[in-house]
Amino acid sequence: MDGIRVGNRVVGTQAPVIIGWDNIPQVEGGRFKVAFFTYFQPTLLLALVAFWYYAPNSIATGTTAAIMGLVLMLFFMVLEWRFPRHESWAITWKELATDAFYVAIGFTFLGVVDEFVGSDTIIEAIQTHFHLEKFAWFTTLPLLVQAFLISFIFDFLQYWMHRGMHNWYPLWLPHSVHHYITQLNVNKGAVGNPVELFLIGLGIGGFFDFVPRAFLLASAMGMAIGAYQHINVRFNSPRWWRFLFNTTEHHSLHHSQDYESTRSNFAGAYIFIDRIFGTCIDGEAELLGQEGGRRMSIREQMTYPFTEGWKSIRHRFARPPAAVPAE
Repeated sequence: MDGIRVGNRVVGTQAPVIIGWDNIPQVEGGRFKVAFFTYFQPTLLLALVAFWYYAPNSIATGTTAAIMGLVLMLFFMVLEWRFPRHESWAITWKELATDAFYVAIGFTFLGVVDEFVGSDTIIEAIQTHFHLEKFAWFTTLPLLVQAFLISFIFDFLQYWMHRGMHNWYPLWLPHSVHHYITQLNVNKGAVGNPVELFLIGLGIGGFFDFVPRAFLLASAMGMAIGAYQHINVRFNSPRWWRFLFNTTEHHSLHHSQDYESTRSNFAGAYIFIDRIFGTCIDGEAELLGQEGGRRMSIREQMTYPFTEGWKSIRHRFARPPAAVPAE
């Protein structure tokens, strides 16, 4: 298969991909439909930022954020059902059950683990040991600046963690499970081995004393931008949005069956980080997954990093076969 040269790389040699915004299909139809799928993303971002900036303290709580996140995810699922980007990504009962399992793990098991050994807990131990004061200056910054920095710092570190997972085999093993998904939908971000989901969520927010509202604002920004990574809906995203933020198009390339395409678009929300470090590719792919689109069972997803790691260790330290003496 002939590839497409993008910078110093040739992509699309192993599976078909689309490169360049001008080659990507657009939403067509009536004036309202086109306007909705063109302006929905920036409108939602501005609406959420405005809400968390001006909302009274009585409702600016984590409970409100959780309810809004759930409502937004249900709304996205309705959009996927009514306006699928690719029919081949349409949700099935099997996919829905798998997604529900991982979403439940994220809210239960991983939440408990993160409370005791997560990044904030580790940072608190470091500060206590070295008698470090928190970065009190952070709270003197304007609220929106605090929110953006919280969001950006987390995404910047996530970029390097994610990139490391694709370049260092021990980290690739737990992350590879997430690359065996064969479709994108709003819940696919929760699908993966628990070890990988824990690692990708590490950050350094605990070093900063920020007001709760700044954290809620940062979470809203991350949700309003990052929710589109794994969504089976096509948007006519404005060019400035595609330049700054990660999109389904970017992330579908990252999940492509084409190896070179997967080594791009590592950032979670801010795709301009990839642009800075030369790992951004603008385009999209429909055929996703590893090994030609092989789908893993939940059992294999849970055990794959350990079984493959054990095989690699055994192979590395296996004794060479004894030489047969010459007659």
